[in-house]
Amino acid sequence: MASLLYRLGRFSFRRRKRVVAVWLLLLVLLGGAAATLMGPTSDKFAIPGTESQRALDSLREQFPQASGTTGTIVIAAPEGGKLDKAAVAPVVRDAAAVPGVVGAVDPFQAGTVSKDGRYALVQVQFDAPKDEVTDAQRSAYEKVGAAQEENGLRVEHGGEVLSAEVEVGSTEAIGVLIAAGVLVVTFGSMVAAGMTLLNALVGVGAGMAGLFAVSSVVELTSTAPILALMLGLAVGIDYSLFITSRHRQYLTEGMDAEEAAGRAVGTAGSAVVFAGATVVIALAGLTVVNIPFLSVMGLAAAGTVAVAVLVALTLLPALLGFAGHRVLPRKQRSGHSSADTADLAEEPREGFGFRWGRTVTRFRVPVLLVGILGLGVLALPAADMRLALPDAGTAAAGSATREAYDLTSEGFGPGFNGRLIAVVSSDDAAATAAAAKEAAARIQGTKDVLTVAPPLMNKQGTTALLTVIPKAGPTDEATEKVVHTVRDRVAGIGDGSVAGAEGATVGLSGTTAVGIDVSEKVADAMLVYLLLVVGLSILLLMLVFRSFLVPVKAALGFLLTIGATFGITVAIFQQGHFADLLGIDVPGPLVSFLPILLIGILFGLAMDYEVFLVSRMREDFVHGAGAQEATVSGMGHNARVVTAAALIMTAVFGGFIFMPDPIIKSMGFALAVGVLVDAFIVRMALVPAVMSLLGRAAWWLPRPVDRILPNLDIEGESLQRTLVPEQGERTAEEDSRGKDADAVKV
Repeated sequence: MASLLYRLGRFSFRRRKRVVAVWLLLLVLLGGAAATLMGPTSDKFAIPGTESQRALDSLREQFPQASGTTGTIVIAAPEGGKLDKAAVAPVVRDAAAVPGVVGAVDPFQAGTVSKDGRYALVQVQFDAPKDEVTDAQRSAYEKVGAAQEENGLRVEHGGEVLSAEVEVGSTEAIGVLIAAGVLVVTFGSMVAAGMTLLNALVGVGAGMAGLFAVSSVVELTSTAPILALMLGLAVGIDYSLFITSRHRQYLTEGMDAEEAAGRAVGTAGSAVVFAGATVVIALAGLTVVNIPFLSVMGLAAAGTVAVAVLVALTLLPALLGFAGHRVLPRKQRSGHSSADTADLAEEPREGFGFRWGRTVTRFRVPVLLVGILGLGVLALPAADMRLALPDAGTAAAGSATREAYDLTSEGFGPGFNGRLIAVVSSDDAAATAAAAKEAAARIQGTKDVLTVAPPLMNKQGTTALLTVIPKAGPTDEATEKVVHTVRDRVAGIGDGSVAGAEGATVGLSGTTAVGIDVSEKVADAMLVYLLLVVGLSILLLMLVFRSFLVPVKAALGFLLTIGATFGITVAIFQQGHFADLLGIDVPGPLVSFLPILLIGILFGLAMDYEVFLVSRMREDFVHGAGAQEATVSGMGHNARVVTAAALIMTAVFGGFIFMPDPIIKSMGFALAVGVLVDAFIVRMALVPAVMSLLGRAAWWLPRPVDRILPNLDIEGESLQRTLVPEQGERTAEEDSRGKDADAVKV
């Protein structure tokens, strides 16, 4: 693979104008396709096969008028006042007149007026799902009650219809600016930093355009493009950083620009291919848990990562051709004597990486004890982790949905924000009526159920809806118990035990029940997926390093990273410690799919750092260095690059913390923390400590296994054997190419 990538790097360097033209043309074509074919994103998090989804499907078929999205208008009189029908009637009338609304329920008829008479809820039913409600309809809905507000009433609008889709804002630019600063400091060259960032942005642009181009035929969740952007930008910058750093190293060793680009793509590019492949495999592996929206998110992000790898291997060497020696700091550009070049080549041995490597290997036992115990303590809060889909109670303070949620809780209690819907259906109207009556009685007697509304029947009388109000809020643990208890109590109504209800089915659904089902399904799949990822990491790293203990060490380090990341995230987002610093005013359960996404993403990123650090250790060990010397050398040569890469990823992910959406905020925070923990504690401290402790045993592999495993040559050892013996000699053709390359030097 290294030899193939070496030739690809040289080809892209020589044909740089054509390569850049092809990528620009591809970017334009994908952008045009995205502009013309882009479809809407969705906030659906349903899982086929769950009871809540089956009930919703039955509702759409048998009672379509009640299967659309809903809204809730909360009306409150001034403190000490009471509402009357005359004050509420105009709100009900205006709500019913909103385009697409099939009905607005008078709170005095529905019994949704608070005991003190100060608060009232107007339930609004739309005829279409939320994704099909237009902006004009939402605008008209939000204007309902404006006249009453002028008369002193408070009117807030909430419900599913107003749950906003996640949009990319300007805060992400903060992470990009920080990444640019890190690149300038790392490279000491504005050209190298700008070129690396430009390369990553082209990859992100192409990946995102391709993603939006297929959104007309594939339903994307609103968070899928954000995740794809997050990962595509982070890995795009990092992969370009790794290859550019190796290219600069070869230039300081006296190679011409074309040869340096070829070798950089052949060596560092091989590691990029493997690192990218692990990220892609881990994300695509989300399909095995059989959760549609997770599969789409994983595949979308995997696609942008794959594009980032392709851009790094082809467009980057072309840009290196245009940059020439300007990728080096001014003092290291051409014109130095051979002695100066030799000094430059040896300069990294005086750097911090070597000193840090020697310190860690010297104090390896204390480093291991402190690191493992510290990460273990950080992981403790994870034992209390709860999962749920976010509700309006976690929306940004001051938003319409949050104001409506808080006002509803104030007037009626939190349970009115988490209404459940029992769907009763059969082929016979009499059986449906009998089953609905029995279901209402059983549900009303359930602990922590506040009330059950009278059944609402379809025209045929074959389907009935029962609105169930729990006492606790949507994401409260008590509400989760209510859902399971209600399902158990109504399960046998249609089996003949209730006279006249034979054949009827009762299913519990609604937004709250869907969220509970999704969270439980994801939680059940998480352990299986974790074992799959850990097993995959051991196998892949065994192929790369031809070692048994190195992969096991890497997998155990990954588990420490995951545990600490989960613990820190739970402590802040769920338990509320230091939550104010991140703008979280209401702590709550973690987003249900966050942990399983973190496992997949952090696995790939952790393997990035593992490969770039340990591959140099193995390279030096294979070439005759002692185990301790190889460990120090690996840290010395790669610590600076890995540090820069981790800081860049942290900055990119951290930029999403400032978004108001709780899903994206928690995702950006957890990824940023995970990268910091893995890079600076696990890879930069625990890895060299373990490698030093193991010594030569780290590279042991049983001979039968060694013969079976293919040689992936990630570190480019075969390429070095091919090229190094003839170093200093070039064929006439290569000499001509070298002169051409020298022409681009500044």
